[in-house]
Amino acid sequence: MTTTAQLRRAALDLPGAEEEARGGMPAFSVRGTIFASAHGDEAELRLPADVVREVARIRPGSTPITRGPFVTGVRVPLAAVNGQELNALVARAWRHCAPAGLGERYDAAIAGTAPVDLPAIGKPATRALAAAGITTLDQVATRSEAELLAMHGVGPKAVRILGDALAERGLSFAPSPVT
Repeated sequence: MTTTAQLRRAALDLPGAEEEARGGMPAFSVRGTIFASAHGDEAELRLPADVVREVARIRPGSTPITRGPFVTGVRVPLAAVNGQELNALVARAWRHCAPAGLGERYDAAIAGTAPVDLPAIGKPATRALAAAGITTLDQVATRSEAELLAMHGVGPKAVRILGDALAERGLSFAPSPVT
């Protein structure tokens, strides 16, 4: 059994994902397209029709979401899926809605095939940066420490190592935006 909190974590771990409220419930989008949302004790996921049919067939209580004659997604009771299954479904919905370039960078980062010219900061941090299109120190220098720390997988140690590497090249992090 999973929760809305698990849905939130799964969605916000993906590159470019943002949360917004829709009807008082959380919804998650990538570049303006909603890919997942919570409705009470159910998750709504935007998926291709063939995947929707597969999920509805194997997940008890799951129902297709339609708009006119078109299948646009699936509603899955959170109690019907475990955390690993929910993570996979949310990632699949994100991939379905993400722009091609972002999806390809994410796939390369997950597969470990993205060309990366960064110091050794650990696999989670390297994957997070590569998925965001940051593969060189020059690109790191365009981001503030706060922006990097906001990425899932990038922690204080990785930022410290990146800061040291930037300093060795005479570079620094971008200034933090003034709020």
